[in-house]
Amino acid sequence: MVQVCLNGTRGAADGPVVPLTPEALAESAARAVAAGATDIHVHPRTPCGRDSVSPRVVAATLDAIRARVAVPVGVTTGAWAEPDPAQRLARVRGWTALPDHASVNWHEPGAEEVAAVLLERGVGVEAGIWSGTDAAARFAASPLGPRVLRVLAEVTDTDARTAVPTARALLAELGPAFGRPVLLHGEDGGAWPVLRLAQRLGLATRIGLEDTLHLPDGQRASSNAELVSQAAARQG
Repeated sequence: MVQVCLNGTRGAADGPVVPLTPEALAESAARAVAAGATDIHVHPRTPCGRDSVSPRVVAATLDAIRARVAVPVGVTTGAWAEPDPAQRLARVRGWTALPDHASVNWHEPGAEEVAAVLLERGVGVEAGIWSGTDAAARFAASPLGPRVLRVLAEVTDTDARTAVPTARALLAELGPAFGRPVLLHGEDGGAWPVLRLAQRLGLATRIGLEDTLHLPDGQRASSNAELVSQAAARQG
């Protein structure tokens, strides 16, 4: 599986290539799926460009993307979108349009509560386990572990020289991960080395403008579709 991560927390300062509005996200998603993406991860944005988990913003983004593609669509529940754990939980409870899955960063305050609400509502949970945090240990002790859709092994080491060893250490830390599927990915300088490792190990992975603005040769990517095409070519 190759998931496309359309935008992340990137914004206008990263150039017009990054899609932000529901319409731009839907167009980018459609092109990425045509290029080979089989799953979508998106950060819904307010009209002023801020990450949001509000029901209105999430619904507008999901509706726009689903009008263009038929693959699963997931959203973030990252604390930066709503720092107050109680308010974040209330917003997730209030979602009127439900994503197919949502990522929950296990090291963040309130993560298990958010995950529990998502599961109650029939939304798949991607357990975000970041390198450099205690998330793997927390996840190993979680009663929700066996119920998540998959584990996102997220390598926050952005150095191309060390990202792969960091990824291997994170996978070792995760251990059996309750037998759940693992999606392994990196960021910035580590994005392509970790993607290649995931492919060698037969793990799901992801690529997109959230994770990197550059192609493997260092050139700036023109779109999410171009990044997905490069990932698909390396899969073969």
